[in-house]
Amino acid sequence: MSQKERTPLAQIIRDRRAVKKHYNDKIVEASLVKELLEDAIWAPTHAMRQPWRFIFIPKTEIPEFAKKVAATYPEEKQEDRERYMNEPSAILAVIMEEPIVPKQWDENYGATASMIQNLWLLAWERELGMVWKTNPHIYQPEMKEILDVGENEKVVGLIHMGYFDRKPIRKPRIPLEDKFEVYHQ
Repeated sequence: MSQKERTPLAQIIRDRRAVKKHYNDKIVEASLVKELLEDAIWAPTHAMRQPWRFIFIPKTEIPEFAKKVAATYPEEKQEDRERYMNEPSAILAVIMEEPIVPKQWDENYGATASMIQNLWLLAWERELGMVWKTNPHIYQPEMKEILDVGENEKVVGLIHMGYFDRKPIRKPRIPLEDKFEVYHQ
């Protein structure tokens, strides 16, 4: 299918980029993120568990949040981590219910990842950049305390968000032919 024949959805999927830095000063409003999430949560979810919840951290709260997160690192890395955490214009913590049954855990993680992809595409359509971050601090017990995350929950990631002036360059994909085969007995 040529680029001219692609559906608008297919084009958004191909155009979407991870916006990791160089955010501009435009404020990311909680109301917009909630609006995007209203559609993003229609992701596939096994047994309709809808295992996610969200904590929005606006720009005004990021400096204090960044200090707490940086404190989970060794002292020599804290200044760098604090600066890094202050880059986005907003942060969305995505929290997932963690069932004990491995099959349900996998299903919950798959549903949450699908929801994040939906959010990413919806945000891109509105020219809001984001990137799903899974830095070491999300695995620290202190992070659960900082965000008041329950014992049966997992911080799946911190979504760094912000508006941007320059679209990141497109990185090539491995050709599908290298990753696809037809099963034969």
